[in-house]
Amino acid sequence: MNTSQQPDPRDRPARLTVGVVGAGRVGPALAASLQLAGHRPVAVSGVSDASRRRAAALLPDVPLVPPAEVLQRAELVLLTVPDDTLPGLVEGLADTGAVRPGQLLVHTSGRYGVNVLDPALRAGALPLALHPAMTFTGTPVDVQRLAGCSFGVTAPDELRLAAEALVIEMGGEPEWIAEESRPLYHAALALGANHLVTLVAQSMELLRASGVSAPDRMLGPLLGAALDNALRSGDAALTGPVARGDAGTVAAHVAELRRHAPQAVGGYLAMARATADRALAHGLLKPELAEDLLGVLANGTDGAEGEAG
Repeated sequence: MNTSQQPDPRDRPARLTVGVVGAGRVGPALAASLQLAGHRPVAVSGVSDASRRRAAALLPDVPLVPPAEVLQRAELVLLTVPDDTLPGLVEGLADTGAVRPGQLLVHTSGRYGVNVLDPALRAGALPLALHPAMTFTGTPVDVQRLAGCSFGVTAPDELRLAAEALVIEMGGEPEWIAEESRPLYHAALALGANHLVTLVAQSMELLRASGVSAPDRMLGPLLGAALDNALRSGDAALTGPVARGDAGTVAAHVAELRRHAPQAVGGYLAMARATADRALAHGLLKPELAEDLLGVLANGTDGAEGEAG
């Protein structure tokens, strides 16, 4: 006898018609994923040529219509627009009477919870905030990447099961985020993911400047191991000259960056200071070595001629 717990069919949303307002990189991928789960995309809005191409690639044969018409056609509407655009869009749709009572209105902004949907709530909509913690390319590969992707979920208590069910149907893992915690949650993701791209791009540029012909091949195994170690061990994974307290090496780094990539100095110093603080707090950086190191980081140039041992 199979004793594994099966999902209650009542917890699964009914098969819904789906609309997308904002055919950026996120909306068409989520709609395509919902389509694989049995829902039916019926309308999408997009203005730019790139948006139209994405919609055609991920949602073929789904008509492109104005936003208000998307809401007329769909029972579940994905609002996948930039964060700063979302409040005005919601208010405009509510003011024009486009929102229908009982309509599921889902936004994918990491910054906002469901309060941003209050104008639509007053018009009778059912508000959900489902933010996929994933970077999107705007191509069909995004649908595959949703498998196992965490979603930051915020919804009224009575809609929590429906919100979590939709995430699971897209292959994701729901993580409940309180309304007041959404900005901090989003800041944490931006700090890790968005800044990582900048750091890696700068590192590749510097490697090319130093004569490395394939910086991506060099960095791939190193960064993969560093990420894995950091996720497993946190601050215990810290290595390198800052964590060791090698002030001379750090000073040499700063001097080279000032000569060859002055635009990277500020970021290097800021991250080195943060690394030093964490290494000190976790006993990795010896206090007797920290003073010289912090002096180099504070001045940016002191000891810049020290040897990189």
